[in-house]
Amino acid sequence: MNFTTRMKNLPVKIEKLSRFYNKKKQADVLLELKAGTVDFVIGTHRLLSADVVFKNLDLIIIDEEQRFGVKQKEKFKSLRERINVLTLSATPIPRTLFMALSGIRDISEINTPPVGRKNIETKICKNDSEIESEYIGRELLRKGQIYYLHNQVQTIEAKASQLIKLHPDAKIGIAHGQMDERRLAKTMNDFASDKIDILVCSTIIENGLDLANVNTLIVEEADRFGLAQLYQIRGRIGRSARQAHCLLLHKESKLSADAYKRLNALAENSFLGAGFNIALSDLEIRGGGNILGKEQHGTMEAIGLVLYTKLLKQAVDKLKK
Repeated sequence: MNFTTRMKNLPVKIEKLSRFYNKKKQADVLLELKAGTVDFVIGTHRLLSADVVFKNLDLIIIDEEQRFGVKQKEKFKSLRERINVLTLSATPIPRTLFMALSGIRDISEINTPPVGRKNIETKICKNDSEIESEYIGRELLRKGQIYYLHNQVQTIEAKASQLIKLHPDAKIGIAHGQMDERRLAKTMNDFASDKIDILVCSTIIENGLDLANVNTLIVEEADRFGLAQLYQIRGRIGRSARQAHCLLLHKESKLSADAYKRLNALAENSFLGAGFNIALSDLEIRGGGNILGKEQHGTMEAIGLVLYTKLLKQAVDKLKK
């Protein structure tokens, strides 16, 4: 929708492609792509399918790059020998960031947030039903909506039932990736239309949602998530001039060293435009990964960061010369 609005005065044709469209619609789009009558196609991983053929592909824009594996990115590049590729990410994966810092790839930063946005207040604590209810009650009182992330599909219905008992006046919905496509689409449309107050969900909300009225996020077992993933999830709130609140809960009384580093990095970087700092912390925690291999994070500390960087720079300089 955003792309169509921006391009409305230009003589271009824009289409969409994903598994949520019926087979006839998908077939029509595929024929137009092959014939070259579509200028822009915006789609999901569906664009990587074998039946997708482009007549004259020149530019690929990969949004949320951290969601794609090495094989998927290489397939895009293999579609044409010399192709322009622009990747976008609020939190580049360690491998991508290290390649940029090493001079292998170009990188540009956008640090200016949209006008009126506020920092997201982030709190980390051990499971506490009273604090949880406080966060939910405060958001409901100001007629706002809530994401409640419970990332276990087997027990998500039970969690929703529990919240219904605690907040009987609230309208509660469920969303996760194993739901029927039509049911999932209806739930998300209802949530976007303010017909649902609390969305009990999995990490399906991680990307693509831009809802100004959702400004409270509660994440169960936050210590089980990666740093970049938590940052992406937190980015689903605070998309208006309202103050947003994020509550990260964990079961363990004592966190592991890496879990503590991840959650602490997220709490310390709650200011707007903190994605680059988050990515640097992720690089430090997980390592840079294989430059030419499939691993997107790794253990460069095995030989030491200084030596690794020195050897890599020598190789890059040799290739450039």
